[in-house]
Order: sequence, then structure tokens, then C-alpha cells
Amino acid sequence: MKPRDYIKYVRDKAKSAYEKRDQCEVCGDKYDLDLHHFASLTDLFAVWCRRNKIRITSADDVVDVRERFIEENHKELYEDVTTLCHKHHLLLHSIFGKTPAITSVKAQRKWIDVQINKNT
Repeated sequence: MKPRDYIKYVRDKAKSAYEKRDQCEVCGDKYDLDLHHFASLTDLFAVWCRRNKIRITSADDVVDVRERFIEENHKELYEDVTTLCHKHHLLLHSIFGKTPAITSVKAQRKWIDVQINKNT
């Protein structure tokens, strides 16, 4: 399985506890909102699997470990997130890529701060 194929099983399990705010952090828009994870779930899961010597070859493999992954990565999944309008979410990903590197978390936060300052 490719990482983008199996991450949906993790996301489907985790998303029931996502807490999206009622407005974009950058511009205050209240419509068409997205929850943005600063650390890509795909990369985070891949690193976690390597670190724990877990080999994923099927959907069942993912389902077997996803609760442990969610528990061990609670901060990244539920706290290291922000709510953005779709426009700002697309703009962020146009700069940092479709799956931003885990090492870009600080740069993403800085970009959001700069955008907030531009909008105030």
C-alpha cells in the first residue's frame, strides 16, 4: 500500500475528535473552513512506523495499529493544528507543498503569524 492510501484509515479514526474552530485563524472568515495539521499525517505515520519497526502491507495492518498511533501522537493530531479558510489553506500548501515536511512546522507557524499581521 502507498502511504496516501493507508493514511485514510488513520484519518477516519482520528477525525471524530478533531476540533475545528469557527473561523479562519488568518482572516476571520467563517465559511469553507479546513483543519490544517502542521505535521503531515502521512509523514508522521511513516516516521512512527519506522521508529516502531511496523511494516504496513494492508488495510488490516493499519487498522491494527492506528489507535496506538493516535494515542502516541495526540499532540500532533489534536493540538498542533489550526483552522484556516480554504483559500488560506490552499495558499499555505502552495508554499509548503501538498504534504509539508515535519521539519517545516515552525516555518508554517511563522507564515501564519505573518499572514495574521497582514490582515490586521
